[in-house]
Amino acid sequence: MTDPLEGLTRIGIDEISYKKGHKSLVVVVNHDTGKLVWAAPGRDKATVHAFFEALGPQRSAAITRVSADGASWIARVVAQRAPGARQCTDPFHVVSWATDALDGVRREVWNRARHVPGGQRQHRHGPRGPENESAGDARDLKHARYALWKNPEDLTRRQAARLAWIEKTHPYLYRAWLLKEGIRVIFQLKGQPATAKAALGKWLQWAARCRIPQFVELGKTIRRHRPGIEAALEYRLSNGLIESVNTKIRAITRMAFGFHHPSALIGLAMLALGGLRPALPGR
Repeated sequence: MTDPLEGLTRIGIDEISYKKGHKSLVVVVNHDTGKLVWAAPGRDKATVHAFFEALGPQRSAAITRVSADGASWIARVVAQRAPGARQCTDPFHVVSWATDALDGVRREVWNRARHVPGGQRQHRHGPRGPENESAGDARDLKHARYALWKNPEDLTRRQAARLAWIEKTHPYLYRAWLLKEGIRVIFQLKGQPATAKAALGKWLQWAARCRIPQFVELGKTIRRHRPGIEAALEYRLSNGLIESVNTKIRAITRMAFGFHHPSALIGLAMLALGGLRPALPGR
């Protein structure tokens, strides 16, 4: 039986919840083969250390790329145990951070609109803040979530009309949407790492002066993760593959109607997704 940890150079590390009550697995996938190579219960630095213990110093030194979601409990262990590896921050998670920031702005504008009597004029929120936000807007803002979240090319006609309404009536919220879209577009510049990195630098300048607290804070977060984001742009590496593996692990969990112990789930996952072929008696 071959060793799934042999010959690893590019890996993805992520965690997946397999049971209620914060029960999680750390999973590791080989980007070159697409196979699950290791899994263990936990969601902390000790679990990631356990993977590198199994890998050993020599094979850890051979790791050149590691994709992850930017969690510090993964990044710090990788930096310690595989210092020669470039860490790539998963683009999907970066866009998710921007979407969360946008939704925070939407809730802020919605809450303000709920408490303003209909027809009254709301005070300006800074030099370029939202105007004319009334209680009559609250329902429309509440249902604008999907119009703001979805990619523009995927909007229905009704959602596109709602976004156009936001552009005209709530410029503060619309600027937040533009900032979210700016991040998404950066990751669409496939095969153009220099252009994408330059665009990221311009976006950070924009976020720093946008006067939208949620995006000012997001800009600071992205600056901290900038080396990993730029590595993902350069090497075009994401956690898309590992998310696919996680989806299949969830399917295994549903088909088995749960597990008394995670070792059973890990065993089935390694058989189904890791390519393990143990010798059977009499074969």
